[in-house]
Formats: sequence, C-alpha cells, structure tokens
Amino acid sequence: MYVLYEDSGNFKAEKIFSQSDSTMQVESESGKRSKIKNASVLFSFEQPSPSVLLEEATTLAATLDIGFLWECAPQEEFEASSFAEDYFGHPPGAVEKAALIFALNNAPAYFHRRGKGRYRPAPPDILAAALAAIEKKQKQAAQQQEWTDEMIAGRLPEAVARAATSFLTRPDKNSLEWKAFDAAVEHLGTTPERLLLTLKAWPHPLALHQHRFLSTHFPKGHQFEPVQLAGIGPGLPLADVEAYSVDDDSTIEVDDALSVTMQGPDIATIGVHIAAPGLAVTRDNELDKLARSRMSTVYIPGLKIPMLPAELISAFSLDAGQPRPALSLYVTANLATGELISHETRIERIQVRENLRHNTLDALVTEEALNDPDAELPYGHWLRPLWRMAQHLSKQRELLRGKPENNSRVEYSFALLGPHDDPDTPVQLIPRHRNAPLDRMIAEYMILTNNLWGGVLAQYGVPGIYRSQQAGRVRMSTHALPHEAIGVPQYAWSTSPLRRYVDLVNQWQILAATEHGVSARLVAPFKPKDADLFAIIGAFDSQYAAWGDYQSSMERYWCMRWLQQQGLTTVRGTVIRDDLVRLDCAPLVTRVASMPELERGQAVLLDILGYDELALELDCRLREVIAA
Repeated sequence: MYVLYEDSGNFKAEKIFSQSDSTMQVESESGKRSKIKNASVLFSFEQPSPSVLLEEATTLAATLDIGFLWECAPQEEFEASSFAEDYFGHPPGAVEKAALIFALNNAPAYFHRRGKGRYRPAPPDILAAALAAIEKKQKQAAQQQEWTDEMIAGRLPEAVARAATSFLTRPDKNSLEWKAFDAAVEHLGTTPERLLLTLKAWPHPLALHQHRFLSTHFPKGHQFEPVQLAGIGPGLPLADVEAYSVDDDSTIEVDDALSVTMQGPDIATIGVHIAAPGLAVTRDNELDKLARSRMSTVYIPGLKIPMLPAELISAFSLDAGQPRPALSLYVTANLATGELISHETRIERIQVRENLRHNTLDALVTEEALNDPDAELPYGHWLRPLWRMAQHLSKQRELLRGKPENNSRVEYSFALLGPHDDPDTPVQLIPRHRNAPLDRMIAEYMILTNNLWGGVLAQYGVPGIYRSQQAGRVRMSTHALPHEAIGVPQYAWSTSPLRRYVDLVNQWQILAATEHGVSARLVAPFKPKDADLFAIIGAFDSQYAAWGDYQSSMERYWCMRWLQQQGLTTVRGTVIRDDLVRLDCAPLVTRVASMPELERGQAVLLDILGYDELALELDCRLREVIAA
C-alpha cells in the first residue's frame, strides 16, 4: 500500500512500512524511511508505483484547463477527491485524483487552499485582479529578459541607461532595470562597473570614478548657495608686522602667514598668523552646518571642493594687501640658543605684505643661501631669522623623537592643463623634495603653533581635539597627549581653519581661552566631556578618510595617464617589500607579478604591459635587477 502526502509544501508518494493511530513510517524507493503524521496523508493507493504516479499525475495535471476547472467547481469550499469524481465523470483512479490536486494547488489565483486537500474557488472580482497582476508580472518578466538579452548583446536599453546613474551607489534593487542589469552581470561573469563601461553608460573610467564619488558624497552638487556675511573684524587692532605667506601656486585658502620682528641681534619675536573664520562661523550657526557637512576641503588633481563657501574664504583668506582678522601666536625666542622666552596669543587684524609661492621661491631658497648672510637671497631679512629658529625647533623635536625625521622622499603635485573630467587632458607631475628648506621652515612653525595652542587649552582646562601618537598608535582625543612621531608633548590641529573642520573647532576654543583665560572653560563653545566633541572626532575621521581615499585614487589615475602620455614602456623603481615597487618617476606604488625575493631599497627595471584604469592597477613585469 502506498500513500500520497504533503511534506513542507511538496507532494510525495511512498510505501507504507508501518502505521499507528496518529503516525506512520513510510519508505521511499531508495529505502530511506521517514516518520509522517497520518493527518498529512491525502489518500492511499495500491497502484501504480509511487514514481509512476508522480510522473503520470504531473503530466496529466499540465493538460487540465484551470479556467474550466474554476467554472465547474462548487462555489463553496470543497474536497478535491470528491470534485475529481464530478470532473472526470467516474470514480477517479489514483493518477486522476493526484493530477487534480496538483492542478488546483498550482493555481492559487483560481483556488484558495482551505486545508489538506480542500479548496475554494476565488470570487470573480478577486480572480480578475489576480489574473491582471499575473499578466502584468509576465509582461514585466518578458521586458526584463528583453533588456537583459540586449545588454548581453552589447546594447544599452534606453530605460536602463536612464537608471544607470544610480547603479553604483543607490540602486533600486526592486526595479526591473536593476534586475535586468544584475542578470546580465551574472550571465557575463563581470562586474557592474565593467559592464557599464562596456555598454558606454559612462564614456571612460574617469567619468565612472568621478560620478561614483560625487553622487555618494555630493548628491545635490558641491556648489554652495550664496551666503551673506556681516562686517567682521573692523574693530580689531591692526598688527604692525611685516608678514608673508608661502603656499603652492594653486592655493586659494591662505590659512597662515609668518612675521619676524627683531628685538636685538639674536632676540626675535616671531608671529604665526592664522586666518580667523571662527569669528564668523560659530557653533551651530548656518555656516557651521555647511562646514560640518564637509569636514574638510577635498583635493583632487584639477579640482578642489572647498569646505567653506567662497564668500567666507574671500573674507578671511590672508590675501596680500587686505587687512584680515587673524588669530596670532607671538613667540619671543633667542635665535642663538633656540630658547623660547615667552609666547602670547592675540586676536587682531593683519595685512600680509605678499603671498609667496613655492614654485618661484624653492629653487632660490637653499640651505647655503640661508646660512650665508652675504649670499643673495630674496626676502632674506625675513627668511634667515625664521630659518635659524626653525633649525633649533627641529633639533629639539629630534631629541624627544630619539631620531631624525626622514624627509628625503620626493613629493609631487599634479597640474592638469585642461578639464579635470577629460582623460586626454595633459597632466604634469611637479616634483618637490619634502626636505626643501621652505617646506621644513613652514612645517616647524605650524608644529610649534599646534603644540603651544594645544598647551594653552590644556592649561585652562578647555577641551580641544588633539592628535596623538603613543606606542605607534595614532588617534584623536579631547585630551592633551604626546605625539611621539612628531616629538611634542601635545598636538592640536589649529593652523588650517579654512580647510579643516577640526582646526575650526579648535580655533573656537583657543579664541575663548585667549579672551577669557582661566574662566574660558565655562564660556567656550565646547565644555569638558561634551558628547558632541566626540561625535565630531568620529565624523571627521570617517569623512577625512573618504576624502583621502578618493584623492589617492585620482592621483593614481592621473599617474597612469601621465605614464601613457609620456609613452613610457620601461620604468625604474625601488622595492618597498615583497612584490611592492615604488616607481622612481611618479608617485605610484604597484605590485609586480612573479617578483623574486629582493631586499628593500633594491633598484629594478620594469616593463609596463598594460593599464587597468578602472581597477587603477598597473600591469608590469620585472625586466632586470639593477646592480648597486
């Protein structure tokens, strides 16, 4: 004796092995035994065999007209076996009963299940709605398949093209367009990015990289709405100093300038003047919300997305000839011994004499010219005292570090001689040594300022955002902690408030400390243990990392374009470790397949085999190891 029963929505036919009041053991044709409930059995039969029953019933069920069944069926709830006798016109055999059950079960729009083997025909209005939905679904499936087939054939359907801009960032995975596209990706064994490029949804990898970044982080565009600024700073005293700034030629946000006032042959008062947008951008005002939404200026070859609106930058950037509000640190020092005699902070206006540029000065400002008072040196009266003190500051940090800094590597800036979104734009790589005297000098005074102002905040108990490094771990916190790699007891980013939100927050706190002294902790925008300060640290770390990753990606892209534009097929490099090699001619690190084990620093010659501008990978192989 055999039984047809239902198991987890599936129909099974097997031989009865044993039976009790409520359960039975059944045995499949393979000999596997299972325990089932008697209540799950639809009917028992003696012939044909279970496998034949299932095969023949399935075939017969496919021939039954489900519409005719619905018309013939009782309008109330019915039992399938009883309906089978009415439908076939004679007592049905096992195959016919099973076929009818299968047909009813496979047509849920026509028949609603009401229990084991029991059904009720759907009311006409409900059936009409269900059939309309089924027809719509079938048409959608056909349309989806048509789009998928087109993409597999290398054509981009217009409807998919309209939706393609969201596929890399915010795809609607319930849409037909995405489902068709995803099916094509799976069929072709590729990635969404590569298929979109193949289908010309984007004309080239650069457009795809830029779209993905901008649509993720600037979905409404990166331009600010115009802002209005009230008059700021006219009541501040104008400093009587001769100040200069030094920046790259592309800099539009001049954050800092330096001045020197000699008090004697070896005693000088050095002024570090920092732009003071914190006088206009205050906690939680509209300008603060704009700055906090970006956290930092984004730097991309050929494009800069500023943290602050242009009106604000224009009002506070330390542009030459314009009196501008500044937060100034004045350090009186002995240039012969390097002793810091005193320091104070003032809120004032300064008028920068000239905005100097690295590209015009670096070649002229050499260590030899700085150290020789008789050598020809532009701005020597300003540069030489700053250089003398900077050397002392560097040595003092080295004592705390326990070793000198490694500033020997060449850094590059990128100059695009055309649109930033055109891959055929000529690109220039402009090298500059990190240990160039001007770089080292400016860096020393920025480090000194971040150190001393961090100390002022700690002295008055005003929380700030500090960057520390201990035991090799770099982190940001609200407490003054040592930065061992730099060699200072505390380090609070404060010298780039036009470009970095952390510096702007610290400027608010320093302004409060400067104005209120010991009572500053009571009136500063952020009080001790302010939860929002910790939130800013977390948000800044995340956003700053995202900006940095994209900058690195775009620099890598333009390095690869530069190599192609130069027609280079063989390049020299230096082994970093394992199969990682840094090119000598460009700021690009690449992996070299099948690289033998070589010592760190070993010079090698590489053959360039190809470029993957989507994955930003250079395909190259080792040509030869260069003898020392």
